[in-house]
Amino acid sequence: MCFELDSLPPVARISGAAVAHDDLELAAEDGTRYAAFEATPDDRNGVGVVILPDVRGLYRFYEELAMRFAERGYDAVAIDYFGRTAGSAKRGGDFDYPPHVAETTQEGIQADIGAAVQHLRPRTRAIFTVGFCFGGRNSWLAAASGHGLAGAVGFYGNPGDRDDGLPGPTRRAAEIEAPILALQAGDDRNITPAVNEAFDRALTDAGVEHELVIYQGAPHSFFDRRHDDFAAASDDAWRRLLGFLEVHSA
Repeated sequence: MCFELDSLPPVARISGAAVAHDDLELAAEDGTRYAAFEATPDDRNGVGVVILPDVRGLYRFYEELAMRFAERGYDAVAIDYFGRTAGSAKRGGDFDYPPHVAETTQEGIQADIGAAVQHLRPRTRAIFTVGFCFGGRNSWLAAASGHGLAGAVGFYGNPGDRDDGLPGPTRRAAEIEAPILALQAGDDRNITPAVNEAFDRALTDAGVEHELVIYQGAPHSFFDRRHDDFAAASDDAWRRLLGFLEVHSA
């Protein structure tokens, strides 16, 4: 899990912004029903964001992040990954997520992302995925999965192949159909400079518009209000993210 259960996004709340929010149950094409959280602004900018959590799935951090996007005019939906194995009910802090992560498939995850994209599509002109860790990787893979995204953002995602050899974003770079923003931690034990360099090179070779930013000295999961030492990295990442959304939704 990237964040503590009581962590909050390091993003300022906009006081007075008119935002509605609700727990949802969405249905993927295979009939799976899964949990999601939606935040909807009164003053929409026509852009949608599908938020892809870390390995624990949907919890407070990502619900709050959806609210921060909505305060800025974005329709935002944060999704869960475990409808097939854990159902769609709210879960407590004692949720034992690793066995459920092991049961996920790329087909199932992309089906769930697709349902969230279709939920947002009628009221938006452009849709992006924004993911963290496990979700960062799946955000980039979403850009290779035919969802018609305007762009895909990943925070400290691993673009390499999975341990079982399943191709990651680097090997699937030629299939990517949308601009990519990668916001990587320089002090990440599992995502090395060589892994990031290979991703950057593969995207360049494939002609994919992209930016890969490495925050030197920042740890995995630096985008967290608790990490005062890495506030500058978080601020810069949020600024780059909003700029990416603005440029590629124009």
